[in-house]
Amino acid sequence: MHRNHFGEIISFVTSEGRVISYKKAIIEAENGLLNGVHTHFDSEGHVSLLPDHAQTFDHYPNLF
Repeated sequence: MHRNHFGEIISFVTSEGRVISYKKAIIEAENGLLNGVHTHFDSEGHVSLLPDHAQTFDHYPNLF
């Protein structure tokens, strides 16, 4: 995954080596095209991604 200078995730690298934006990852997860993540809606209705087997992506390395 790639983060901006605020520490926010801006893109992911898939297991196939594709680099996709955070928004595209949400769309693909909603359509069942990404494994290992799921979408989550907060109390204000904002959608985000979460890993299937962890609470956050914090333990995943940044890829450059």
